[in-house]
Amino acid sequence: MSSNKFFKSFLSTLIIALSLLNINVENSLAYPVFAQQGYSNPRAANGKLACANCHLNQKAIEIEAPQAVLPNSVFEVDIKVPYNTNLKQIGANGKPADLNVGGILILPKGFKLASKAQIPKTIKEKNKGIFISPYSTEYDNILVVGPIQGKTHQDLIFPVVSPDPEKNSDIKYLTYPLYAGGNRGRGQVYPTGEKSNVNVFGAIQTGQISAISAGENGGSNVTILNSNGTKTSQLIPAGLELTIKQGDFITIDQPLNKDPNVGGFGQEETEIVLQNPLRIIGYLGFCFCVLLTQVLLILKKKQFEKVQAAELNF
Repeated sequence: MSSNKFFKSFLSTLIIALSLLNINVENSLAYPVFAQQGYSNPRAANGKLACANCHLNQKAIEIEAPQAVLPNSVFEVDIKVPYNTNLKQIGANGKPADLNVGGILILPKGFKLASKAQIPKTIKEKNKGIFISPYSTEYDNILVVGPIQGKTHQDLIFPVVSPDPEKNSDIKYLTYPLYAGGNRGRGQVYPTGEKSNVNVFGAIQTGQISAISAGENGGSNVTILNSNGTKTSQLIPAGLELTIKQGDFITIDQPLNKDPNVGGFGQEETEIVLQNPLRIIGYLGFCFCVLLTQVLLILKKKQFEKVQAAELNF
């Protein structure tokens, strides 16, 4: 078994173990385990991140990273996932719940998560209680975090260590792209293709609402009578607010409930320069030479002005 398959197998085993212990993994299943199990590489050829396949709403995020870093240095990348903390989402059980957040950071090859010994104390304090992990053993330059409580973690801070081109010939002193994604709330689609209860459910046929009754798991059974006299029952999951009532005439695909989705996913990208220290030293040397030249020119000018003044007085 390859190391990557072992990693995925470990995630599956962990989920089952948590379920047996009656630990709520409802939100954990939403992100990022599904992506890790379903996609070997979370970034598609067109640049779309895998998270956007299940989290259909688009919400803005921000990414903050240094413009340039030195080799073998630790720096932080901050993904901001803002949202109104007063909002509530619909949980899998149909009850209101706080929103969780998650993030993904795709670094250039060679960049990776800093070890505990490398992380400064200030960053450790910011990330207290947060577990950041590589996406897989194959892609240790891709980092994921979440789901974690959104109210207190709208800034997702990733401590990163840069590679050293002197130790790795595959790494060059260049400008590299960074890709980031951030999500708040549950997704609308499961990897199996099924809808979650965070959706607008459309009518499966045209007709009249003949009855609305209590359904399984706290949902609502909506019975639709079409023009041929055929009755069709449709289950609307628990916690959703219906927009129709008994006796209403509806058309196929007409929304039967209000949109419960208050979350969404966003992605951004930026660039970072892996800077050669010799270039900085050379630049500082150049600046010093320019400054020294300017000073000498000014002194020479003052000297020339004194000579001219002496000749005039003579």
